[in-house]
Amino acid sequence: MPTATTPAGLLLTPGAGADREHPTLRAVEDRLAAHDPPLPVERVDFPYRTAGKRAPDRPPVAIAHVRAETEALAARLGVPTDRLLLGGRSYGGRMCSMAVAQGLPAAGLVLLSYPLHPPGKPDKLRTEHFGELDLPVLFVSGDRDPFGSPEELAEHTAAIPGPVTRTTLRGAHDVKAVDDVADAVAEWIDSL
Repeated sequence: MPTATTPAGLLLTPGAGADREHPTLRAVEDRLAAHDPPLPVERVDFPYRTAGKRAPDRPPVAIAHVRAETEALAARLGVPTDRLLLGGRSYGGRMCSMAVAQGLPAAGLVLLSYPLHPPGKPDKLRTEHFGELDLPVLFVSGDRDPFGSPEELAEHTAAIPGPVTRTTLRGAHDVKAVDDVADAVAEWIDSL
């Protein structure tokens, strides 16, 4: 039976080179539809994608879009945004985490293949906002991800004040075992 603290839904966003139909996002949605109780999932595209552009939106545009989509999903479900989980793959998850760091209330973050740094550039970290993430955060990444190794993730996610769960699966940045990713998300939601 859902309680007032049970997440009421999940907003999922794609990576920079994909859209809302990415197999990983679809697998997570399918898994959570079969969850007990089912959890509503909204997969959304970023403005650049719907406009037919190739270059991803700059963070201010993407973060504003995450905020608007989160508020719209919360309104449809009749709950405040702090009852929603936010996340996505790579760029999408990063934009959701930045939106939360900038004050968007959420129940937790689901960060799939988080881009800790550009490949081959471990000094260009994308972690400056981690200290503002005082909520549960799930990281699901491949063991050979060039955007951040499991060891790098363990080191840098220590800056997150909220509870952090890291799940490492076989694979690179685009983990092919999408059902394993979906299972990791479902198990983490059960632990909340």
